[in-house]
Amino acid sequence: MPELVRALSRQAAVALLGPRQVGKTTLALAVAAQRRSVYLDLEDPDDRRRLAEPALFLGALDDHLVVLDEIHRVPELFQPLRGIIDRGRRAGKGVGRFLILGSASVDLLRQTGESLAGRVAMLELTPLTALEVGDRQAERERLWQRGGFPESYLAAGEEASLAWRKDFIRTYLERDIATFGVRVPAATLERLWTMLAHRQGTLLNASALARALEVSAQSVTRYIDLLVDLLLVRRLPPLAANVGKRLVKSPKVYIRDSGLVHALLGIPTLTALSGHPVVGHSWEGFVIETLLAVLPWRASAFFYRTSAGGEIDLVIEHGDGERWAIEIKRSLSARARRGFHTACADIGASRAFIVHAGDDRFPVSESVEGIGVRALAEELRG
Repeated sequence: MPELVRALSRQAAVALLGPRQVGKTTLALAVAAQRRSVYLDLEDPDDRRRLAEPALFLGALDDHLVVLDEIHRVPELFQPLRGIIDRGRRAGKGVGRFLILGSASVDLLRQTGESLAGRVAMLELTPLTALEVGDRQAERERLWQRGGFPESYLAAGEEASLAWRKDFIRTYLERDIATFGVRVPAATLERLWTMLAHRQGTLLNASALARALEVSAQSVTRYIDLLVDLLLVRRLPPLAANVGKRLVKSPKVYIRDSGLVHALLGIPTLTALSGHPVVGHSWEGFVIETLLAVLPWRASAFFYRTSAGGEIDLVIEHGDGERWAIEIKRSLSARARRGFHTACADIGASRAFIVHAGDDRFPVSESVEGIGVRALAEELRG
């Protein structure tokens, strides 16, 4: 909530984007409870009718915080919002007037960028991370296995958690994506999503996916673009370092919520996950999402791989050019591969870590430190 409060204090509008709808709504209502506010659910026909004349209705609420939930249902609101915000600024009511919630989409991001440039701060609300649950290893393991959607993580049992995730996938494919005006067959997108789960954390090969789906490579790229825009899939780019070596140039692809990976693959329990071929890449994706959720402003994330075998799972490049190299291991030990040390030298890493599945922190070598995911996330956030 501190980031949200800061954003409200510097912009007229704040957009919270992402698929974690219940979390966004709960957070918005918590903020709204602290001041005079009006909450509008734009999936509700009655609330939409109240906005038939948005300039009149919203203009009369200049002393309130107005929460507009599910804004992607009424994208035409962005244009009148601009005029309302500008008139409020001239009247000395320039900040903290609107809190906008919605699943990110191409149209939504484009319209907020064009209509509200300089008037809105956009914050991404990720699923729960390791810093938002208890600090015991069992809670972290449950978060990894079930994923970070609150309803899945907090479900009464494994069966209920898996059922919620399967329902989420089905409704998102069959109902929600269609509301963004994107015409993609639900069955095709589900097959692609499942194929990406099988290939979690591997290099993107659009041609191979296209052959399996019997569509063009351009179509596969467009479908993945859609999933990226909806914050469901992450493309991690390679680091373009001038090191005089032949570098891998394809991005790596991750389904961002580990619980959705396991649901797409039909993995019901932590025990079943531990013996599944995807276990290492699933853990890698979970760690990456935890770390990137607290990535400092102006920092960027990459991976690094050369044809000669040098490899770093995650490179954090800070705004001042400093680079951190991070290797991710699904084990309690922290032993670096030779290619990791070589790659750290290639990119001039100032710090190097091996993230393991435990909580201990210890030196692996003179230049590499073993660390748990929670501790490294706290260091990045700090």
